[in-house]
Parts: sequence; C-alpha cells; structure tokens
Amino acid sequence: MSETTDTIFGKIARKEIPADIVYEDNLAIAFKDVNPQAPVHILVIPKQPIAKLADVESQDHALLGHLLLTAKRVADQVGLTNGYRIVINNGPEGGQTVYHLHLHILGGRQMGWPPG
Repeated sequence: MSETTDTIFGKIARKEIPADIVYEDNLAIAFKDVNPQAPVHILVIPKQPIAKLADVESQDHALLGHLLLTAKRVADQVGLTNGYRIVINNGPEGGQTVYHLHLHILGGRQMGWPPG
C-alpha cells in the first residue's frame, strides 16, 4: 500500500467503517485487531493521519506520549495485569502493512524473544 493513500485505519478513525472500538478520545482511537496475533490484540491509532513512525517530527512528541499512555490505559482496561507487548512496525522491512501509524497491544500469553 502506498504511504500517500487513505487507509482502512483512517476510515475507522473517521467512523466511515465499523470497528470493535474499546477506547476513544479526541486524539486517539483503540480497537480490536480483526486478525489477532495474540489472545488480546488491540490497535491504537492517532486520529491525525501519520503514515509511519519515521515521519513524526519534534512537534508530534505530545501525540506520541499520548499514544503510549493510551496503550497503557487500554491494557489496564482489558485486564493485561501480567504484562503485554507494545509494537510499532515502521516501513516495509519493519513489517508495516497499513501506512497509518499504529501501536499493537499484544497480550494474554507469554511472549517470545527475540520477536520476528
């Protein structure tokens, strides 16, 4: 997918297509992944479209902090008390397939190391 095209995540953020939303505020939205890779797999996206982590600038620092705090809030909300993993894929070699910045919250099982 091109980095300059609209994405499914942008459409979810604008409520043009449905999603199983677990959290929303004025800056971010969190929803269950339709292809979960763990018993709990939730995506946190900014409502502002940013294609990938490599595209953020210094003025985005507050938004990035907000996304991490949102991930923590959502993990607490869904009961991931034994731990969880936060993943941000960046670019094709990083495994990014949707070019709208997003954080994966993965939990509900023991995670392996190294990942990938």
